[in-house]
Amino acid sequence: MLRRVNGTALIIAALVATLGALAFPVWSYADRSGTGQANVDAGTVSTQWGPLTATDRDFIVKVRLAGLWELPAGQQAIERAPTASIKECGDHLVVGHTDLDRRVRSVAAQLNIELPNQPNDQQQGWLNELTDAQGVEYERKFANLLRNAHGKVFALIAEVRHTTRNTLVRQLATDANQTVLDHITMLERTGRVDFDGIADEAAGKLTASPTGPPPPSNPVPSAPPVSPTADDKSFTSRPSAPGPSDINTSRPEPED
Repeated sequence: MLRRVNGTALIIAALVATLGALAFPVWSYADRSGTGQANVDAGTVSTQWGPLTATDRDFIVKVRLAGLWELPAGQQAIERAPTASIKECGDHLVVGHTDLDRRVRSVAAQLNIELPNQPNDQQQGWLNELTDAQGVEYERKFANLLRNAHGKVFALIAEVRHTTRNTLVRQLATDANQTVLDHITMLERTGRVDFDGIADEAAGKLTASPTGPPPPSNPVPSAPPVSPTADDKSFTSRPSAPGPSDINTSRPEPED
């Protein structure tokens, strides 16, 4: 009798354990929080060009999104800007983002990343602001909306260029860095950039606008791979820093 009772208890215990396993599936190691490297690398996938992280993918999508509104903004500036400096800046935007967009579509196709086909709501709102503005107001909006947007993506480019282990993403970050720096320089040459406003926002005195892109939709057609060459002259080179001979190191003669 005792053996039968013990056998029944064991069967019941086994059934309870089975039901518990069905109700609470075993988590994978990568899904558990606080378990080390597996959790850190969650969202990373392997490719023939190296690991591709969630930050890498976010960077690629943001490069595409930047071109989707900055290129038409540049085209608009060429057509209707009231000053030569704004028109010249618009030309740099068109040339730079036409080339960078070709590169980002090639990288996305190779890494199987879906890209958006239209600006997000915030970016479309900026384009609408530029369309509605005239004269000096247009110049100020053009310079500051674009300078602020370029400044924010500039920080992401630096992070990705520093940390990515994917060679395709690293090269794209290098290309994007050249393009964005050129555009920042041209925007500042217009004389309309509000540096105090930028500094206030960076210091948290103003509420920054959200910059994250929405989930991508309407994937673009795959583009053929693009390999930047040494002859590629799509970007404006950064002026070299002054050398020691350019700096006045002489000391004033002491007064009698």
